[in-house]
Amino acid sequence: MDKSTFPFPKGEVFRIEGSKVAVEMSEMDSSADIFDEDGIPAAKPLPFSENVKYIPFGFDDLLPFHLIHLIGKDEIMSQNKFFNVLTCYGDGLRYNDIETGCPTRDTEIKRWMLDNSLPEFFLEQATDMKYFFFSVAVIILSKDGKKIVQVRHKESCYCRFEKADNRGRINHIFYANWRKHPAKKTDIESIMLLDEKNPLGHLEVLMGRAPGSDGKRQVRTKSRKFAILCRYPTPGLQYYPVPYYTAIFRGDWFDIKRLIGIGKKAKLKNHASVKYQVEVHKDYWYNICEEENISDPKQIAERIKKEKENIKNFVAGIENSGKVWITGYYIDPNGHENRMVRINTIDAGKEGGDWSEDIQEAANMTCYGDNIHPNLVGATPGKSQSNNSGSDKRELFTLKQSLEKSWHDLMLKVHQTIIYYNGWSDKVEPDVPLMMLTTLDQHTDAKQVSLNNTQNS
Repeated sequence: MDKSTFPFPKGEVFRIEGSKVAVEMSEMDSSADIFDEDGIPAAKPLPFSENVKYIPFGFDDLLPFHLIHLIGKDEIMSQNKFFNVLTCYGDGLRYNDIETGCPTRDTEIKRWMLDNSLPEFFLEQATDMKYFFFSVAVIILSKDGKKIVQVRHKESCYCRFEKADNRGRINHIFYANWRKHPAKKTDIESIMLLDEKNPLGHLEVLMGRAPGSDGKRQVRTKSRKFAILCRYPTPGLQYYPVPYYTAIFRGDWFDIKRLIGIGKKAKLKNHASVKYQVEVHKDYWYNICEEENISDPKQIAERIKKEKENIKNFVAGIENSGKVWITGYYIDPNGHENRMVRINTIDAGKEGGDWSEDIQEAANMTCYGDNIHPNLVGATPGKSQSNNSGSDKRELFTLKQSLEKSWHDLMLKVHQTIIYYNGWSDKVEPDVPLMMLTTLDQHTDAKQVSLNNTQNS
């Protein structure tokens, strides 16, 4: 029986006869299960070459897509990420004139910025930095190698790192749609990665502008396309950084908030409070049918329906009180136990059955994990709409903006490399002014503040 075509059932809610209680049954997908807690995944060879190996992004090589999925189905985390991207963007990227500190008026540089849509590029880089704690930019040189003519963003979720060499250097980035399991050489773009700590120096050596380790100045590659990696430091030796906010998934609050939502939805739809949530691993259905040699789609559907009734009767049946249900489990490649069936009891005895305090607590914990005060992105979720004063919000926003300095310093590495290589270092410098909210006595709503100099405009 082909597992890829097996008709796995979707979650559902069913009522217990003669009762105002319902049972919610769903596929088991604890948010913590997506992480590989055993360190760096083993290197894999590329489909077209056994000699070239890359490091998977998570134990199944799909971790970034799992993160996007989990964040996308939580309204609080989605808005938190959006808010973090906006505060990181600040008042936008600037190439400021060195003498005046104002945006450059140099025609060549302004045209280059327009050709490369720098606001969009910077926003793309900020998005990946806030989601995955690293971003990849690709620079393209002119045919003669004298100027950087283009800079482009590469989506981090589609980037994979080559296994480091004996010197500990990652030499290439592989760009592909890893969800479709690329099988041919043409499916994967290989891009030479400049030295992470000194991309400008590495580029100058490759183009013959600076002497290499042999003391000679010579062009060392025909390539005109190179990648620059900006990676936010996190604890441990990791190819792909482990974002701090992922503690939300490793802990319990993300799943608690999800369970509360499931319970409230079931109550509204079924006019009954949900007493039990039964999580069933998708392999459970497949294993049952395989053990009983059932392959006909009709028979599979009937067997799954029968098994759901068995679970329903066990959970809700009075005659089963005190009995034990034994189900299997398996150990995944990372040594984690994956239970086939898990039964969660939901406390439906709260006044009104609304869990309003729990919703607030879960929402606030999510905001805390994203390093955002709830009042900065709107009123605190839940029934009680507590709010800070305008002065408190202004100070919170100022604090939030000032914390973006380290992110900007890392992300400006790309632009500093471009400016120095193109010979503009005596004309302009990159900057990301922050928007600071002001008090009414200053007769303006907001002002720009540059962290690169003392001139405020």
